[in-house]
Amino acid sequence: MIIPWKELESETLENLISEFVSRHGTDNGDESTLESRINQVMQLLRSGQVMIVWDSALESTNILPADEARALHQDSE
Repeated sequence: MIIPWKELESETLENLISEFVSRHGTDNGDESTLESRINQVMQLLRSGQVMIVWDSALESTNILPADEARALHQDSE
């Protein structure tokens, strides 16, 4: 299920994004600050390039590229 980010409380959204960027760490060589990475993800959400997705089987959320999120959403219908 795609979760519209605008419907989340700001604290919930920030916690979700923070957990997401922390989970992915800096293994890719990106040594930017946590705040910077949170802002980058927020910009991607605002522009529609990524979406928040709830996986009921795993009972977890993830942030995925929009086309991948839409494909998963269509497959689950």
